Amino acid sequence: MATKYQITVDLNACDGVFACLVRDDRFEEAEDGLVTLAGSRRDGEELTAIFEDDRLSEAEDAAAACPTDAITVREVSSP
Repeated sequence: MATKYQITVDLNACDGVFACLVRDDRFEEAEDGLVTLAGSRRDGEELTAIFEDDRLSEAEDAAAACPTDAITVREVSSP
């Protein structure tokens, strides 16, 4: 069953360890040496993306693996 959730990355906290890449292949290395997220929107030093699929656990694993706690994942309600 698909779950709607938001992934947020604090780019000020991200230090380019890339532990998230191993847990969720939607995360990629950006040109600036930090992380980027497929389908994300950048607002200042924050990336945000909303997904509705069955990959919530992968996103949560990526967030848990981040040594700087730069990634947050939260479920959002559908309109």
